[in-house]
Amino acid sequence: MQHLAIMKKSWGLLPRILKGEKTMESRWYKNKRLPWDKIKKGEIVYFKNSGEEVTAKAEVFKVLQFSNLNPKKVKQILDKYGEKDGLGKEEINKYYRLFRDKNYCLLVFLKSPRKIKPFEINKRGFGLMSAWITVEHISKIKVS
Repeated sequence: MQHLAIMKKSWGLLPRILKGEKTMESRWYKNKRLPWDKIKKGEIVYFKNSGEEVTAKAEVFKVLQFSNLNPKKVKQILDKYGEKDGLGKEEINKYYRLFRDKNYCLLVFLKSPRKIKPFEINKRGFGLMSAWITVEHISKIKVS
């Protein structure tokens, strides 16, 4: 499988992936959502900022999933993995406030990030608010 992670541009995380400052992508959910149980080592994740073209990709090195979260567990995850997620120590509390009430956390460890020739995608059928898309091959959603 291949994946498309749509990033919130205002958080400035995509450049951190390309610089190697962010070696992991985290997803925090109230309910299980993609790519929960659908992503594994060796697969490719493509990245784009919302409203922009796909501009980067990386290989999945490892995946960790956490469920039955509570505020204490959320804080422990952020403290342990926040730096790999591209967060500075001063940002942990900000993200804790955003994620403390989430029930699920998915950590996707990345390797070999690189810029790619930008391309558009067609999200039709995946929902306008989709922040993660999983497909057999990226060409299924790539606009030629």
